[in-house]
Order: sequence, then C-alpha cells, then structure tokens
Amino acid sequence: MSTILFSSHIAAPTFKRPLLTVLMTALVATITVTGCSAPESNDSEPADSNTENKTAENVANNDAVSVTTISVDTVKGAVDLAINPSPLVVYDMTLMQDLAALDVAVDGMPSGLKLDNLHSKTQPDPKEVGTVFEPDLEALNAMQPQAILVGSRMAEKYNALSSIAPTLDMSIDTANIYESSKQRLHDLGALFGKSDQALKLQQDIDGLIDETKTATNNNGNGLVIMVNGNKLSAYGDKSRYGFIHTVLGVPMVDNQIKDANHGQPISFEYLQKTNPDWLFVIDRSAAIGEESAGAKAVLDNPLVAQTTAWKKNQVVYLSPDSYLAFGGYYQWMQDLTAIKTAFSKAK
Repeated sequence: MSTILFSSHIAAPTFKRPLLTVLMTALVATITVTGCSAPESNDSEPADSNTENKTAENVANNDAVSVTTISVDTVKGAVDLAINPSPLVVYDMTLMQDLAALDVAVDGMPSGLKLDNLHSKTQPDPKEVGTVFEPDLEALNAMQPQAILVGSRMAEKYNALSSIAPTLDMSIDTANIYESSKQRLHDLGALFGKSDQALKLQQDIDGLIDETKTATNNNGNGLVIMVNGNKLSAYGDKSRYGFIHTVLGVPMVDNQIKDANHGQPISFEYLQKTNPDWLFVIDRSAAIGEESAGAKAVLDNPLVAQTTAWKKNQVVYLSPDSYLAFGGYYQWMQDLTAIKTAFSKAK
C-alpha cells in the first residue's frame, strides 16, 4: 500500500487541494502469534482506514507483516519509507512537539533542549544524538535509525544525515505558517498511523483560533517585537509570527516592516512613533536560557510608556515555544490562549 503525502513547504495556493490522497491496494499479511498462525488472506478488496491504522500499529509492535510504505513530499523532494519508522531521530523542536502530542516514540533527540513538552511522557527517554545545530554522527551510526526528521535549524546538515538514513526536511514555511504546520501535522499522523489523533489535535488548534479571532476582531492594531538583551526587532506578516496578522486578523501598525530572519531592527523611539494598540513580545534571552534583565524590564522606559499598548496594559508576552518551536501543537495552544485571554480582558 502506498500513501502519498504533501508536506508544508509547498506554496500557499497548493494547500487548497485535499489534504491527503490515499491509494489502497491489496495487502497480504501473515501475522505470527504465539501458539497459532493467522491464515493467508486472498482478499483483494481495497483496505479501509481502519486496516491502514491497524497495519501501522502492527508494524510498531514488530509483528511480522507486509509493511506499507509512504511517500512524503519534503523540502528536498519525495522520500519513500515504511510507516512507523523505528528507530526514529528528530532534530526539530516543532516536530518534537507534534510527535509528543501524537504520543509517538522518538529514539534520538538533541541535548540541551529548553522546553519540557518535546517528548511523550508515555515513551522511553530518547538518547542524545548531538545538538539542534550539530548532529553526533557517531551516535547516529550506532543507532542506525530508519528515519531522521529535521527542520530549518538542521537543514544545512541534510546531506550528511541522508548518508546515514532516509532524512525528511520538514521545515515549516514561515510565510504560511498556519497552512504549513497544519499540513505537517497531518503528514506526521499518516506517517505514524495516527491520522485520527492528528485530526483531533488540529481541531483543538482551529477551535482556539476561532475563539481568539472573535476576541481580536475590531480590537486594535498590533506590533510583534523581539527583545534580545537590550536590542529590539520587529516582525511583519510574512514572518514566523505573522499568524497574528494573517490568521487572527490583528492589523499591522506598520505595513513597511522588512522581512528578515531576525526581524527588522527598531528603537524605543520607533515604538513611541508607531504607537501600537497591542504589543506582542518574544523574550529571546529567556527562551534560550541566557541571563538578562528580561523583556518586561527592558520595555519599562519613558518612551514605551507613551504607547497605547503600555498605557492600557495591552502587552502580550508570547511563549518561549514561539521562538524555539513555532508552528508546533503546544506553541499554538499556549500563544493562542494568551492572546485570547488578553484581548478578552481589553477595556
């Protein structure tokens, strides 16, 4: 059985197609059970979704079955592999969040991770296989993974990783973060035989988006900024934080913000001049565990105090996940909840 998936890097218009096209063919499987053997099946009827999920579970349990394969369309092109690849290595924190929410076992992860929602609590602790920027090739060779999943931070190591195991570059398209993250969660559900769970998680996100949009509707403009020590930068609607404008409908206070990986450098005077109704703040130093005065202390100055956002206490501090695991299930849930709560309290 071959299932074709479409990953999140594809341009936005493409996402209007159906999420998953499944072509089911006959599967002849012999399952060995202690004390008995299942008879061979000559059933040529197309398998339904229940059969697909059961097959995935059997593979996960190391039953002797004819394994189905999946073709995932990634940033680097299509990658074919068996469903439920194990051992599994993951280097991207957004992927880790989605897999943790799906309760998928990850056998290898980087060390030094700052978030506590990157690993399913019902699965064994993963082994360390380097950092989010530098893989430990010796550890990977010893583990012999069946699949390695990476995102933007590890993408430049793709060739080295591909020489060890099938490697899927599932980097999120930051300019279309909602559609891209939705597609990737869907693809992960199919890859690991958990499509129903993936759909439920997406429904959680979509329901909270709808509730948050109700709160943000006609409730003022906004500006997303990052505080990194004493430095400030602003982010527009094509950034990883652009969902605040494109999905939640909060108007941009400045439509001329330049698109850049680390944002457009700004000053306190810029904040005073643009005077946003709402400030959405990422504290980078806190997210990566660096010692600093903290975003709240840095922004507490006479120029920022003149803005509507500061005067009305309309400053929303986004989660560390928004910087480290943007587009992940828990990032969506935490930041949407924070935004919804803040706007619901607005006077």
